[in-house]
Amino acid sequence: MSDYENPDHWDTAARHYEQTAHPFTARFAEAALARVVLTPDSRVLDVAAGTGALALLAARTGARVLATDFSPAMVARIAAANLTNVEVKVMDGQAMALDDGSFDAVFSIFGVIMFPDWRKGLSEMARVTRSGGYGVVATWQNRGAATFLLLGQIRRKLFPERAGMTMPMAVQALSDPADFARELVMAGFRDPHIEHVTHEYLLETAALAEPDTVFGMSPDWTSLSEAEKAAVVAEVWTLAADRAVLPIPSTALIATARR
Repeated sequence: MSDYENPDHWDTAARHYEQTAHPFTARFAEAALARVVLTPDSRVLDVAAGTGALALLAARTGARVLATDFSPAMVARIAAANLTNVEVKVMDGQAMALDDGSFDAVFSIFGVIMFPDWRKGLSEMARVTRSGGYGVVATWQNRGAATFLLLGQIRRKLFPERAGMTMPMAVQALSDPADFARELVMAGFRDPHIEHVTHEYLLETAALAEPDTVFGMSPDWTSLSEAEKAAVVAEVWTLAADRAVLPIPSTALIATARR
């Protein structure tokens, strides 16, 4: 089992994830929400919600939101917001205990793509979406994003003989828009529309004083020796060229489809 498939990994990472990854993924969540009109009458599901980047933004529309994740610590961070129109449940997105057609819009922002059986995750999303409703899925391209993307680039430069982190199967399978569209149709959606969306992750170079807080969630980092980690940090400083912030352009594919 990879770390991505282990809820304990995400339980441990939840607070750090909320502080670092959440603000960045929220920018893509905003792009996803812009593709669907929600009202206070809308019923919304956020699958593999993490710390709630999508769920909390969707709640601002007045919609009734259910946020699910297999990590208790992740959904606890969402519950801590104490929003009356947001419910949280610990749930496996590959087998959701939810009624067919019970949601107007179902989202997964970089969530289903982490599932061992991601096709089952997509079909579960379709199953619980009402006829005429929307499914919206975001995935990274095959090199990843943010510090994962930066670390992979540096590893390939400094240690070309070393194998890098293998991206989740869905990231590899859905990096091409045509493949992504085909998989959504096979899952039970129709008329998929897929767009590239790019935002810059802003790495504050002062954080390199504690590089584990920058790269620690990646196996590409934890597999390095102390000397190799020091070389990576030195390379980041070189790339930053004395800037306080190093921008890392990161591209996602966001797919919107009807049920």
